[in-house]
Amino acid sequence: MENLTQKILKEHLIKGELKAGSPIEIRMDQTLTQDATGTMAYMQLEAMGVDQVKTDLSVSYVDHNTLQNGFMNADDHAYLQSVAAKHGIYFSKPGNGICHQVHLERFATPGKTLIGSDSHTPTSSAMGMIAIGAGGLDVAKAMAGIPYRLTMPEVLEVRLTGQLQHGVSAKDIILELLRRLTVKGGVGKVFEYTGEGVKTLSVYQRATITNMGAELGATTSIFPSDEITKEFLTRQNRVKDWQPLAADPGASYDGLVEIDLSQLSPLAACPNSPDAVKPISALSQIKVDQVAIGSCTNSGYEDMMKVANVLKGKTINPNVSLVISPGSRQVLEKLIETGALSVFIKAGARILECACGPCIGMGQSPKSDGISLRTFNRNFYGRSGTLSAGIYLVSPETAAVSALTGYISDPTQLDYEDTFTAEPIFIDDSMILPPSDHPEDVEIIRGPNIKPLPQNTKMTENIDKKVVIKLPDNITTDHIAPAGAKVLPYRSNIEKLSTFVFMNNKEHFDQICKANNGGIIVAGENYGQGSSREHAALAPMYLGIKAVLAKSFARIHHANLINFGILPLEFVDKADYDAIDEMDELEVVNVPGLYEQPIIEVKDLTKNKSFKATTQLTKEDLDILMDGGALNYIRNHQ
Repeated sequence: MENLTQKILKEHLIKGELKAGSPIEIRMDQTLTQDATGTMAYMQLEAMGVDQVKTDLSVSYVDHNTLQNGFMNADDHAYLQSVAAKHGIYFSKPGNGICHQVHLERFATPGKTLIGSDSHTPTSSAMGMIAIGAGGLDVAKAMAGIPYRLTMPEVLEVRLTGQLQHGVSAKDIILELLRRLTVKGGVGKVFEYTGEGVKTLSVYQRATITNMGAELGATTSIFPSDEITKEFLTRQNRVKDWQPLAADPGASYDGLVEIDLSQLSPLAACPNSPDAVKPISALSQIKVDQVAIGSCTNSGYEDMMKVANVLKGKTINPNVSLVISPGSRQVLEKLIETGALSVFIKAGARILECACGPCIGMGQSPKSDGISLRTFNRNFYGRSGTLSAGIYLVSPETAAVSALTGYISDPTQLDYEDTFTAEPIFIDDSMILPPSDHPEDVEIIRGPNIKPLPQNTKMTENIDKKVVIKLPDNITTDHIAPAGAKVLPYRSNIEKLSTFVFMNNKEHFDQICKANNGGIIVAGENYGQGSSREHAALAPMYLGIKAVLAKSFARIHHANLINFGILPLEFVDKADYDAIDEMDELEVVNVPGLYEQPIIEVKDLTKNKSFKATTQLTKEDLDILMDGGALNYIRNHQ
């Protein structure tokens, strides 16, 4: 008896055994990129010498860097469009929508596999597929036909019973899981949803849950493909893509979480972590300055219509700024047709374009010390663009009700309609451009902001460097390589991007690295959680970082460090973390010895003591590290 995760992985298994903890390689049917990570991914694809992508489908989306304040983002967009046309990739133009919402609508297919250079790629697993977020280099490798390497995760059953009550949302389901399990609770796991409660959730609701499974640290999350999936695909004129898929009766799992949907109440993730979850009822005295509704988590048709039901015939509080960003042009067209867009405007909302926008720090930063309620998936420190702001993650219903009252408010206490106009069928793919029929005639456009890929050197036998920064638990990729309108335009310019590394943790970090010929990073638990952005490994590599010594790592960032030739080490005794100070000189002894055993000696030359570190590395990982990263390895073995 197989669970659904095992069934799909079995069909795509290239190498290894589907046993939790074992290294496996799987074939990827589809890829997606977005513009903040895609430019580098396609530069890596070009460096591999790939003519045409080897996948069934690859799509390049522009949805992150859409504020064109200067030539940099526009240059990247021109490059992305031309490289897609030349190499067999579909191109979703700026304004067509957020990658995860558009992919769900137009391309996600039950039973298929998808790898994307965005950590929220598992959104598409709401459709009964295995969708995994990864670094851009792993996506480039998949486009080149190279199987994706990962550790076979445990499969955790999340059994849903009951039905959501008025004012309670799918967002509250995933927030409840984060409350119970924390941002580390999903590392090395797939969350597979089962039970009678699944049948009460639409594809949009399922997508909210699979999207924010990334905040648990999960490899992915997955729902079965059932009649609800078929109905969604029918509305998208894609019913031919449907097939029923579910776990076998009596299938085994590595663990169980049970949630009675009827017992849930509205929740909020408080600053500055998605797992700092409290009931809305405990936050009712907090005044709200800003409300932002949208992002890849809650910007689908149903989310928008629920907000319209709350706002209909009402006006937002005069002290609140409400901004709404639909997830796709398709959703926006439907809002126009049903009259919901008019409801938003009459209520006093500001309508943003169909893009990530404020979620990635592109505009709408709150005021100093402001309180912002957002239907987004992340509220990491500084991500909004205002360091002193308090960012709360809530459901669309909670956000809309709070915009009316001016305080964090419980939507279960407001009388509004739970039903809404049936979703119209609107299909217009005119802003999704197919690849060229004559790729040999396509010229790749490279503006002055697109710089050559930096190259790493081979790993040395010993690493002797100073600790250039010491960091606490749960450092995110937003800490390492910040997002926002100031930084994102330089994602294709690593030399410039490196000047922003750890800008909110240690001033002039790049200069410290240069003065010390690189260095070693020391960190606590769950280092590198959050976004899949490989720039959080690539920019430190450029600055000469040779190793990261942490208590534990987030999955994607661990893989990105390997891909760029940075040795990821974990303390054997976590108490050794406390004995290390910044600017201690550490020597990692006999790196090649890791082929024989996973334990390595680290000497603190400053304090004249030593301790042990361990690794979670396969022989293939070590081969890549010793060559100085995956691109060097591919060049050396072609």
